[in-house]
Amino acid sequence: AKLAAFGGWSMPLEYTGSVKEHTAVRAGVGVFDVSHLGKAVVRGPGAAAYVDSCLTNDLSRIEPGKAQYTLCCNDNGGVVDDLIAYLRGDDEVFLIPNAANTSEVVRLLRGSAPDGVEVVNQHREYAVLAVQGPASDETLDAMGFPTGHEYMSFVEVEHRGGPVVVCRTGYTGERGYELVVPHDGAVAVWDAVLAAGADHDIVPAGLGARDTLRTEMGYPLHGQDLSPTITPVQAGLGWAVGWKKKSFWGRDALATEKQAGPTVSLRGLVASGRGIPRAGMTVSADETQLGVVTSGTFSPTRRVGVGLALLATSVVDGADVHVDVRGRREAFTVSKPPFVTPGGIRGS
Repeated sequence: AKLAAFGGWSMPLEYTGSVKEHTAVRAGVGVFDVSHLGKAVVRGPGAAAYVDSCLTNDLSRIEPGKAQYTLCCNDNGGVVDDLIAYLRGDDEVFLIPNAANTSEVVRLLRGSAPDGVEVVNQHREYAVLAVQGPASDETLDAMGFPTGHEYMSFVEVEHRGGPVVVCRTGYTGERGYELVVPHDGAVAVWDAVLAAGADHDIVPAGLGARDTLRTEMGYPLHGQDLSPTITPVQAGLGWAVGWKKKSFWGRDALATEKQAGPTVSLRGLVASGRGIPRAGMTVSADETQLGVVTSGTFSPTRRVGVGLALLATSVVDGADVHVDVRGRREAFTVSKPPFVTPGGIRGS
């Protein structure tokens, strides 16, 4: 594998090539080592209610055994991190933040935790393996793992005497699962996944393919499309905010911005020619700068450049714009993500 530093971890960028790995996930199945993702647990009397009072989404909408995408915001409404909350019960919530933000999320939650509620950083105690693609069910079936449970739900099982959490979650847009495994059992589970998926031509996949897969779906990446200065309202993530809740971090600022309307919003871009957008490139029309690219790549599925950009809200879907690609004005169309249809059927 080709390794690179990411979020303080040495992570595989690719094994046999990002395009090959990307295609395998769209058409069959791939497995990612995403153990750099954070892990933390909040437990104690009223732990779920406490988490609900801090993070944006409404945890009361789900029941134990379900997971929820949510956001940790600052007082200005900016996103400190986006994360998944796994509700185990009223007194325990398991969290998976982003790698680089785990310590800050834990620090913030510890800072206002009520007596009896503890927040434990378990970043190095667990590995996370993501089995993604149309053949992910068949792969896990061959291991004897549960499959077919509802999206954003999880089941806890044993594998060779050790616990494994089988989550119906992912970051690719394809059907898939994420396996949370104690670190000392991770290699055995990785090997078992590869063996079980051999009949479906499973491939190990790296962060390069993970990034092109998520960009094709228009999924935001913290640090680029989300940040402490980019809010959920601007990023189109109002659905992940419990607007009727009495309190959560950043509530007042977000409610004010929602009512007034944001001045910028996260939008999709599709190249009309051969241009490939990259983060930081400017977007303009008629010599007027409209915003900046936050994520961009070549789409292996569409065979064109696609990306996300923070643009003035006056820009409408279907608008023709230009991206400054290394001094060249490349034509793009503002398009609503996702840019592909998962499950083996390709977007147009």
